[in-house]
Amino acid sequence: MKTAVVICPGRGTYNKTELGYLSQHHADKRDLFAGFDAVRHACGQETLQELDGAASYSASRHTRGDNASALIYACTTADFFAIDRKAIEIVAVTGNSMGWYSALACAGALSPQDGFVLANTMGSLMQQHLIGGQLIYPFADETWRMDLQHRADLLALVRSIADKPEHDLALSIDLGGMLVIAGNDTGLKAFERQVPRVQERFPLRLANHAAFHTHLQAPVAAAGREKLPRAPFMQPSLPLVDGRGAIWWPGASDVVALYDYTLGHQVTQTYDFTQALTAAAREFAPDLFIITGPGTTMGGAVAQSLIRARWKNMASKADFETAQQAGPVIAAMGMADQRATVVS
Repeated sequence: MKTAVVICPGRGTYNKTELGYLSQHHADKRDLFAGFDAVRHACGQETLQELDGAASYSASRHTRGDNASALIYACTTADFFAIDRKAIEIVAVTGNSMGWYSALACAGALSPQDGFVLANTMGSLMQQHLIGGQLIYPFADETWRMDLQHRADLLALVRSIADKPEHDLALSIDLGGMLVIAGNDTGLKAFERQVPRVQERFPLRLANHAAFHTHLQAPVAAAGREKLPRAPFMQPSLPLVDGRGAIWWPGASDVVALYDYTLGHQVTQTYDFTQALTAAAREFAPDLFIITGPGTTMGGAVAQSLIRARWKNMASKADFETAQQAGPVIAAMGMADQRATVVS
């Protein structure tokens, strides 16, 4: 039996190629989705069935925070339940950004239904407020060699811009060999002007994304605490690694503190995905890192995070590819060939 850490992806992972993901992979989970859709219906929102079963993909419709969060949560949790537990022992769960809400449910700190309410509520609040925006910029080169001095210089630039009047800018997510930067439009434009264009697409603005994981989201965090009670939170049944790299252990977690983190620090402070992966790798030493769907975009960030952690002495993309061929190291459920290795 292999051991695995499960990684739940965040926003931006349900894209055009993922349309129909729920019906394609999880036609047997209609009861689960019916419970989710009851929540959506009560809120006057389109159902998952309507969104996932749409005739065509629409960025303006499917990437909205209120729709994307619900779709991604449903895909992620359904994939988690599809993992072959006779062949794979899940030793810990973590997630990236919005994936924290999915991770809570997968680890048993919330029921699947209560986790959906959390993800749907926070996604809706983010969309209603839509404060600021996000962009991505790499500090690793195309071979995934990490230039940590370049990273330090970029963060110094972020701080210098944030010091200017009416400029809000901060590190939103530390994502492997990339930095997700968030702030108001003035701050983001200042950063874009002062960095060179690299790899033909960066700096890359993220559509329909707010300034997640910054102080600008304080009103969203406060609104979430008003709408969402502490009562559904419970002891996780699996170790849960958060966006600081802290581990919430079964039977030893303060559930009030877990609620406070989820609707406090996790919303308004930097989400260090790299540290979460580093902690998970070093503490649990799994045979495999399983990335639930939807999408295929998280593999690079996971691999880069493991490179930064020097997992199995990896230092570059070539090192990772060698280890992946021998291992594998990562199984992404959004990729058909890799999915087949972890589902029954």
